[in-house]
Amino acid sequence: MTGARRLILSVLEGEFAVAQMAAEASLPLWAARGVLWAVVGAPGEVSVVTGAANVPADVRAEGGWTALRLHGPIPFELTGILAAILDPLRDAGVGIFALSTFDTDYVLVKADRLTDALAALRQAGHEITDA
Repeated sequence: MTGARRLILSVLEGEFAVAQMAAEASLPLWAARGVLWAVVGAPGEVSVVTGAANVPADVRAEGGWTALRLHGPIPFELTGILAAILDPLRDAGVGIFALSTFDTDYVLVKADRLTDALAALRQAGHEITDA
């Protein structure tokens, strides 16, 4: 799908964290704040993505993430969207944490690798914008 498709991304403000909670945990109210947040329940755990400052000190979490937003909406029938972003990041040795909403996708990269990530995405033909 994406072959020559140029995707547009922007960097969200702030530091994000990925937290892990027990499978039986209730929806954490502290998680649902800020410009980007997600709570995913899965067998054996509940994962939370939120602003790093939102995470209580007693919760297992890894901070230091920066979020890249793919500008959408991205129709569900399109294929290869995430691969077009993840492949250049993989080739640059940049680890990711990905999540999706109804309209678009978000890719988190460690803040200390942001420069490398943006360079790899630009080299792959994608546009990084302030919007």
